[in-house]
Amino acid sequence: MERWQNKVVVVTGASAGIGAVIAADLVKNGFIVVALARREERLQENHRALPENLQSRYYPRTCDVTNEDQVKDTFAWIETKFGGTDVLVNNAGMGVVGVELSAANNTEPIRNILETNIMGVVYCVREAFNSMKNRNFDGHVVIINSITGHYVPIVPFGPLNMYPPSKFAVTAMVETYRQEFANAGTKVKVTVSYLLSSS
Repeated sequence: MERWQNKVVVVTGASAGIGAVIAADLVKNGFIVVALARREERLQENHRALPENLQSRYYPRTCDVTNEDQVKDTFAWIETKFGGTDVLVNNAGMGVVGVELSAANNTEPIRNILETNIMGVVYCVREAFNSMKNRNFDGHVVIINSITGHYVPIVPFGPLNMYPPSKFAVTAMVETYRQEFANAGTKVKVTVSYLLSSS
């Protein structure tokens, strides 16, 4: 961990659940954390919950990862304030239970899942990777995925809609990123973590 002391890590979906825990643990392990989420009040609560001596290392910032302009603005702010992004933990994700993929008038939940689970990853990884590449920094991209990115379970509580297909896409994206990062001549690593369910 010594190599990562005082490095800048961006954590998406950091207002609650897994993302909130990851952001707090990274602060405690010497990182400067930029915590992104849509719910500013939750980010501020997480900030206040940290020990006082660590609060100056945690930067809550409102950012909806489905909004490309907000993502660009956020990473530009990080570039200006800290010099760039060293690590990205892409944790933001969403699912909808109980709405069938073949149901009538289900476009909104399908779009919400795709925009968050796929396009949110695309926007954030693109900005983080280019920050690393432009500075010739051997950074790290971590993508939190789900085991439903490998198989579609039969669940007792209802259909999972577009959630498993979106996670299959993320599985393919990770391998695509691995190849692209190497082909670009960088040593930026990409790692995927599979969970029983997404944050």
